[in-house]
Amino acid sequence: MPRVCPECGAWCEEEPIDFTVPAVICPHCQYGEPFLRLPLFIITGASGAGKTTLGRHLPARLPECVTLDTDILWGVLPATAEKNYTDYQDRWLHLAKHIAQNGRPVVLCGTTMPERIMASPEHRYFSAIHILALVCDDDMLIQRLKQRPAWRGCDNEETQNTMVKFNRWHKEQAAQTQPPMTLYDTTTATLEQTLADTRQWIYERLPVSAPHQDKSNIP
Repeated sequence: MPRVCPECGAWCEEEPIDFTVPAVICPHCQYGEPFLRLPLFIITGASGAGKTTLGRHLPARLPECVTLDTDILWGVLPATAEKNYTDYQDRWLHLAKHIAQNGRPVVLCGTTMPERIMASPEHRYFSAIHILALVCDDDMLIQRLKQRPAWRGCDNEETQNTMVKFNRWHKEQAAQTQPPMTLYDTTTATLEQTLADTRQWIYERLPVSAPHQDKSNIP
């Protein structure tokens, strides 16, 4: 939604929302700009849990949604450690908000945390935030990290231990975060099974009005 009011032309830094329409309300002239309020899907997890592989194959299995890997804009958008990378998350939610206006829910694949999502005012534009956290056994995570090319910097114990701790954090905190995360264990799951289960998880949370296949036909 434009921050320049299409009615009076004023710049709206703050964008009040009337959730009953829903519409963005111009604080200057009170014009309401309607928008589609669809759910946002987040697929996250530690490095090595399977996000990138899943995100690469999911678009072909989920044409009803727009699936994007959030790493594609790393180094392009601001990403400040001092801000806990909330600036990077904010820009991605801003982009997802506008994509959703085409009537297709967005699936973002990439490392994040619920607190970063909810810290962005952009989360208000979505009817719900659904988070699927991929996890796996510690040994499997380390094995996957060791198999990566050296340029990715995952062949040292410090990085591996950090990812193991982050992997455990998801398992321990999933039910307590806001919004809560759904855990999916990829330790022994095949890619085909992970794709089918992820698609089913998303279908179950799509609004009735959103375009999607007949769930009875899901293999």
